[in-house]
Amino acid sequence: MIEVKNIKKVFGDKTIIEDVSSVMKAGQCNLIIGASGSGKTVLMKCMVGLFEPNEGEVLYSGESFTAMTGSDKTEIRKQIGMLFQGSALFDSQTVEQNVMFPLNMFTKDSYKEKLRRVNEVLERVNLVGANKKFPSEVSGCMKKRVALARAIVLNPKYLFCDEPNSGLDPQTSLVIDRLIKEITIEYNITTVINTHDMNSVMEIGNSILYMYQGNKEWEGTNKEIIFSKNERLNEFIFASQFLQDAKDMRMLEETGKISGDRNMEELLDKDAPILIPPPNEE
Repeated sequence: MIEVKNIKKVFGDKTIIEDVSSVMKAGQCNLIIGASGSGKTVLMKCMVGLFEPNEGEVLYSGESFTAMTGSDKTEIRKQIGMLFQGSALFDSQTVEQNVMFPLNMFTKDSYKEKLRRVNEVLERVNLVGANKKFPSEVSGCMKKRVALARAIVLNPKYLFCDEPNSGLDPQTSLVIDRLIKEITIEYNITTVINTHDMNSVMEIGNSILYMYQGNKEWEGTNKEIIFSKNERLNEFIFASQFLQDAKDMRMLEETGKISGDRNMEELLDKDAPILIPPPNEE
């Protein structure tokens, strides 16, 4: 579990994050969403220690990461895996060498032991036999999976993903989303995902933090987001008429009820009012 408490971050005379608190739970995909400039990337960098918050603290499993120094912070960082936006693979190294890189940095295992672990994680991300390929020889989806294999090779307790679907088509994005979710549940990892992808929000958003101009505007699940009446959130998530219509249909699916004897043709008729019952709160 990761907890952020009353985080404030200032650059010069500009406040980027103001009094943000949240809890990211283990075994869940915890998403941070928001428009460009909302502070979500700065918040993630505060969480991993790339930025020092001006106020507040970040706790890993109850221990204050913000208050730690030196070797204590290093130990926490060893438990963190990072999936970068552009994959950040070394072009001059093979898939095998890229995945082995953290093992070379942080362990004293023998080459045989490291290779065994590399093959384990490559198999987990469905890349058996790709060891000797170079990044230039694999697809965008494969690069993301190599980067994910590298991120989990040290058996991290915490996984940070910065725009994991950047540059991928919608179908490939779903593959990456589902793989991240499977690994999160399988290894009980606390996964934090910074994303603009609304498919990810609806597909794997166990917990969603919506940032607006440096503040926490809304927090909830992908089920709750359908019924949210927060205008800023709805304008951000369901920006187009198509997505607004999709939200209306999903609300009907979630409630399992349609008021009156209406067929699908009537529901899609813009002039026909749709009465949507509120969610069952029991």
